[in-house]
Amino acid sequence: MGMYERILVPTDGSEGVERAVRHAVDLAVQHGATLHALYVVNSASYAGMPMESAWEGIDEMLRSDAEDAIAMVEAVADDYEIPVESAIVDGSPSKEIVRYAEEHDCDLVVMGTHGRGGIDRLLLGSVAEKVVRGSSVPVLTVRVAGDD
Repeated sequence: MGMYERILVPTDGSEGVERAVRHAVDLAVQHGATLHALYVVNSASYAGMPMESAWEGIDEMLRSDAEDAIAMVEAVADDYEIPVESAIVDGSPSKEIVRYAEEHDCDLVVMGTHGRGGIDRLLLGSVAEKVVRGSSVPVLTVRVAGDD
């Protein structure tokens, strides 16, 4: 086995995240590692919306997006015959990424970042930055395509 045995690649399904996935797959190939694909449904961001009967439709849409994002990771890994363990969880993205990495003894987290600075970062926050600051597991950030 190589230096890395379990590599976590969180995905949000956004355009450009495939670049981070490909980095994670390349590392998994080089180290004979298993890839862990994680999607965090940030249901807290929908907490203020009037839900009742509409919640089921939103939940189904979020789950469908999650499954599509995980399927993309699995497809890229499958091209290189890399084993993938997949999970979809609910919660705060940064907290759940850190929790998953630690609970599953991952050796590395590879995740995309939009590279925002200044006011954008202050207003939007950065999941990647929160993971870097909160994780006991090393984090490799990959700037995703389409940035300004």
